[in-house]
Amino acid sequence: MSSVASVHSLWTVAAGAPGKIPAPHIEYTELSPTLIVLGAAVIGILIEALVPRRNRYYSQLLLSLVALAAAFAAVIGLAAGGFGSSKAHIAAMGAIAVDGPALFLQGTILLVSLIAVFTFAERRLDPAAHGNRVDSFAAQPAAVPGGPAEQAAVKAGFTTTEVFPIVLFAVGGMLIFPAANDLLTLFIALEVFSLPLYILCALARRQRLLSQEAAVKYFLLGAFSSAFLLFGVALLYGYAGTVGYAGIAEVVSDGAKQIDPALAGTMGNDALLLLGAALVLMGLLFKVGAVPFHMWTPDVYQGAPTPVTGFMAAATKVAAFGALLRLLYVVLPGMRWDWRPVMWGVAIITMLGGAIVAITQTDIKRLLAYSSIAHAGFILAGVIATSEDGVSSVLFYLAAYSFVTLGAFAVVTLVRDAGGEATALSKWAGLGRRSPLVAAVFAVFLLAFAGIPLTSGFAGKFAVFKAAAQSGAGWLVVVGVLSSAIAAFFYIRVIVLMFFNEPKADGPTVAVPSPLTTTAIAIGVTATLVLGLAPQYFLDLAGRAGVFVR
Repeated sequence: MSSVASVHSLWTVAAGAPGKIPAPHIEYTELSPTLIVLGAAVIGILIEALVPRRNRYYSQLLLSLVALAAAFAAVIGLAAGGFGSSKAHIAAMGAIAVDGPALFLQGTILLVSLIAVFTFAERRLDPAAHGNRVDSFAAQPAAVPGGPAEQAAVKAGFTTTEVFPIVLFAVGGMLIFPAANDLLTLFIALEVFSLPLYILCALARRQRLLSQEAAVKYFLLGAFSSAFLLFGVALLYGYAGTVGYAGIAEVVSDGAKQIDPALAGTMGNDALLLLGAALVLMGLLFKVGAVPFHMWTPDVYQGAPTPVTGFMAAATKVAAFGALLRLLYVVLPGMRWDWRPVMWGVAIITMLGGAIVAITQTDIKRLLAYSSIAHAGFILAGVIATSEDGVSSVLFYLAAYSFVTLGAFAVVTLVRDAGGEATALSKWAGLGRRSPLVAAVFAVFLLAFAGIPLTSGFAGKFAVFKAAAQSGAGWLVVVGVLSSAIAAFFYIRVIVLMFFNEPKADGPTVAVPSPLTTTAIAIGVTATLVLGLAPQYFLDLAGRAGVFVR
């Protein structure tokens, strides 16, 4: 009874002294891009609950497009207002950084997501089922694959319009991830965008079991990586007495000046620093798909619905590399001599591993998955540069790579046979004779992946390799060029297969898409060529956005 009385007295004392509990100070304008997207996601959930089923598709599509466009406009407004340069600062009581890299990456994520929503909404590629148009997603995901409940849902014309708010929640987490300025915000953002992705991977209309297997693999391995990251956060807190980036960086550089009595036994312990930093890096390297944390990538890319694969391959990489850059450049610059050799090794095995294993692939989605692993290695070369040029080159590469990836996966959705998408490489033989335009567009994307001049891929690779060479990582550039040559082999092999092989009599057909997918592919091609032919403006833009606020 006495303990209850003491608690009650504490509560009344606190209530009687409101000055003791400071109200949180939130800069809503600076956080508006994220708030718009998350607010729209909540409205999307309400639409699912309240709007009649026949009206949900158009309501959700319109809401998603308007929200993403408005959030992108908010990013442009913040950048024009100087928040990427002179007014860059830490917002939300130290939780979120509003600076050049954060705004550049958020703008890229929002543009990529806007284009990805076009591919999510596509409903003309599959033949109509029972008089209803269908998309890439299961009619009733909770039903047993092939069971009576699923058959009844298909017959009734059900569609999974929940994918739109789920995507918006994922985008909201991705917007926070590269801007997070303390380790707890980083972890929460990671979970906010990972959990929706696990769900999206399991929603394929065709090959339901493969899709669900991919989602379970992604979930289990993602849970392990999240656990590593969270354990690393705990160790870094024990080392520095804070989870804020600036506080950790200060202790790393100058040692623990003010010892927290509760952490007196651990603060300033270098073993905790090294272990904690390694575990947090492992969590982030898993998300970028770097070797040896890449094992989820090919299975998930193959099993997930192709629009989801394109969205993940583009947007997740942008968010994860943004978070990795901020961690290494803001929190751990004082440990540069410790983490650079490790990242050298990771970059080399990622470039070579992705390029060599891709040669053996017989499925187009698995080939693009290993290609994305190799590209993670190329981007790591820019990360290792530890200079402003390194940051700006990584920002440019991420923007260029995102549009190529989205466009390539959008083309994959068009090549179909009786079983749905024809992803076996052997079925792509002679595609250039059956559908020259589609094959030519895919060839442009493959040449960009290979880094051929006059494409965005060449400009991106040149920028990261130049930054790495200037920072003394010449041998890394040599390995990168060799890996690019190996990768070029399998890209060119696909082009030869499409244009110089005879088409099979029972080969796939190319579906005629709606304006949604056509727009997504057209934007991908345009961005690939513009960033390749006239990259200087965008390189300068990335250069101006390349300074982190500390």
